[in-house]
Amino acid sequence: MQPIRVIAAVIRRDETVLICERPLHKRHGGLWEFPGGKLEEGETVVDAASRELREELGVHVRSVSGQLFAVQDQGSQFVIEFHNVEIEGEPVCHEHSALAWVSERALLQFPLAPCDRQFAMILAGGKATHR
Repeated sequence: MQPIRVIAAVIRRDETVLICERPLHKRHGGLWEFPGGKLEEGETVVDAASRELREELGVHVRSVSGQLFAVQDQGSQFVIEFHNVEIEGEPVCHEHSALAWVSERALLQFPLAPCDRQFAMILAGGKATHR
């Protein structure tokens, strides 16, 4: 099976990052994640981030950084790639149940999806590259 690439957008505002609660009917439903989604055939990371964040949050992507971290989602074909993303507009839940702006250290207090938790642990330890 070919891996399916998924972008996870690390969106910062002041000293916080945006996380969203997954709908109950989806994989990892009810858990929190960095917003984003699957790259479609022929899409770049910027294309996918722009499409997914417009659909999910109603925002415009200004820029996407190089990859900060990547991890295989256990039990699936998904490889989650975390990127810093700059946006324009105020995020609104179009697909998620809720959203929250939280400090990097407070991330671990949320029930995060497994891959998002791994990345949050790196952020909390200060080991992630901020580009």
